[in-house]
Amino acid sequence: MKGKNERRKQGNKVIEMATHKTYPRKSWSSAARSRAAARIARTTSTRRDVESNREGGTKTEGAIRGGDGKYQFKLAEVKDVPAGTGYSTSHGGVVEGERMLVGYIHKPRGTGSRMHTHKNEQFNYVVRGTLVGSVNGRKVVAPAGTLIYIPANAPHTLVASADDEDVIFIAIKDLSQGIIGKAVDGTMTGPHYDPGFGPDS
Repeated sequence: MKGKNERRKQGNKVIEMATHKTYPRKSWSSAARSRAAARIARTTSTRRDVESNREGGTKTEGAIRGGDGKYQFKLAEVKDVPAGTGYSTSHGGVVEGERMLVGYIHKPRGTGSRMHTHKNEQFNYVVRGTLVGSVNGRKVVAPAGTLIYIPANAPHTLVASADDEDVIFIAIKDLSQGIIGKAVDGTMTGPHYDPGFGPDS
């Protein structure tokens, strides 16, 4: 229906007001309602995450927030934070922007992550040592100078080879979540240790 102009009297004056258009009521199926609710939830969640980041918060506890005059970072000197709590020995400095994070991550040789996933798409660039493991069921052997691609939600495990030195790699992820993922088996019982490299060894 078309909108109409409505005349109302206010005191001694007559004012003309535009009314809103009205449309016939639409009947939605429950599936359509569910899809609409999911879209609204995603939009709200994304907006809340972006607003949280703009306010100076980070998705990774202890990470540094870039921007607001901070545009340069000595990664090796950024505060060390856990980067795989409950499933990995990964730790290092993390800097978050509005849409991406970068981590300067350490893994002692013979240790690393159990199989885990995260919503983030990720690249790991190996700076020192060798990472071994698998991504989406494909074997990975990545010495220094290698770039590893990990799709969003892909099951993966990466361990610092016991036959090389401790690993340092640069992790680059989108900010669909912080740097920490979740173990595939649903437990957060600790990292992977090769025989002879555990905390009690």
